[in-house]
Amino acid sequence: MNIFEALRTSHDTQRELADNLIKTSGDSSERELLFRELTIELAAHAAAEERFFYVPLIAHDMTQEPSRHGIAEHHEMDELVEKLQTTDFSSPAWLAIAKELHHKVFHHLKDEEQGIFQLAGKVLSEAEKLSLAKDYEGEFVSQRLKA
Repeated sequence: MNIFEALRTSHDTQRELADNLIKTSGDSSERELLFRELTIELAAHAAAEERFFYVPLIAHDMTQEPSRHGIAEHHEMDELVEKLQTTDFSSPAWLAIAKELHHKVFHHLKDEEQGIFQLAGKVLSEAEKLSLAKDYEGEFVSQRLKA
């Protein structure tokens, strides 16, 4: 498995959780569970992706700016998660913020898969793609266990 395949696995999970989250209503256990799972998934993915995808890409002129942009989007998603954590689950505002998070997640993943992945494919060697995938997966699992 290379780094792109490893990242896509988490991307698919994020899409599914985000889709299911905005279908929930009120202060339900389903909403609470999906939000917790999405929060853990986003945090573990961002930490591992920044270390073992974006940091190596920042070293290359072609991928430096897109990598910085991706990291900035992680921060924007973190801020939306924090807003959701401090908003009552039964509030209409909660769903509005969740939909904003959903949009940001989908936008970010599309940027990565349709833009950054292609650029990264040009600057990373095949060996790096395999090595980064192993490092990413190890960090991702470690981050999930901390949650």
